[in-house]
Amino acid sequence: MRKRSHRVRAALTVVAAMVLGAAGCDGGGGGSPRAEPTKARAARAPLWDRSPDSIAAVGDSITRGFDACTVLSDCPEASWATGGDARVDSLAVRLLGAAGAAERSWNHAVTGARMADLPEQMEQAAAHDPELVTVMVGGNDACRSSASAMTSVAEFRADFEEAMGTLRSALPKTQVYVSSVPNLKRLWSEGRTNMLGKQVWKLGICPSMLADADDLTSAAMVRRDSVQQRVVEYNKVLAEVCAKDRRCRFDDNAVYDFRFGTDQLSHWDWFHPSRDGQAELAEIAYRRVTARNP
Repeated sequence: MRKRSHRVRAALTVVAAMVLGAAGCDGGGGGSPRAEPTKARAARAPLWDRSPDSIAAVGDSITRGFDACTVLSDCPEASWATGGDARVDSLAVRLLGAAGAAERSWNHAVTGARMADLPEQMEQAAAHDPELVTVMVGGNDACRSSASAMTSVAEFRADFEEAMGTLRSALPKTQVYVSSVPNLKRLWSEGRTNMLGKQVWKLGICPSMLADADDLTSAAMVRRDSVQQRVVEYNKVLAEVCAKDRRCRFDDNAVYDFRFGTDQLSHWDWFHPSRDGQAELAEIAYRRVTARNP
């Protein structure tokens, strides 16, 4: 029995030593844990930098500031993403200052662009090695000659995934801010109160939603609802694809949900954002990019 007890005590001594070693206790009696390895701390560090030092923008006419300054013209200085107009106070100016925005922000958005054009824009943006890329696109995929001509949800998803893949193959750690597609039906309901706006719409602005603006028949309402539903589906795609990327933030439909009025619409076409509308987009983006949690 004494030999057996001796063996048990010896075994317990070994186990206790192993436990103490695993707990990281030192021989000084203090019992304080050892410092966490640098790599472990880095792995737990936040992936999102709330103060990026350079910005590239991709997207469509909204990001180009179309009709914000002069009729039927791009006005990138009024862009919510990269513009230098003090009345807009763009995301780039808010993050980098006026001088920094002029030196370290680039606008590769193109008026009329659809999601299919985004991979090429991403490639152009990646050439600058930006710390943040902003994305606002999808309105033109819904604004087609008719509801049946809208980009399918499957195509929209495939093109967005390709665009993100294009960026990631070049810049694995660049952050991406993705804006939701604006609420086109609200745009119709707000803009149709202006007689001039309705006349401009007849020139062919977003006919899938805005054609025959005063037509309230069931067929017209079904058409508008189908466009609106497609926008909702596009935003779901943007959210889902972005969620798969650890360095991507979707705006959680903040742009789509924004209750804009006629003051936020260009008084040349009653469709694109005015300077005031661009400023609102900049504010939404700034809040999302600088938020502690997505």
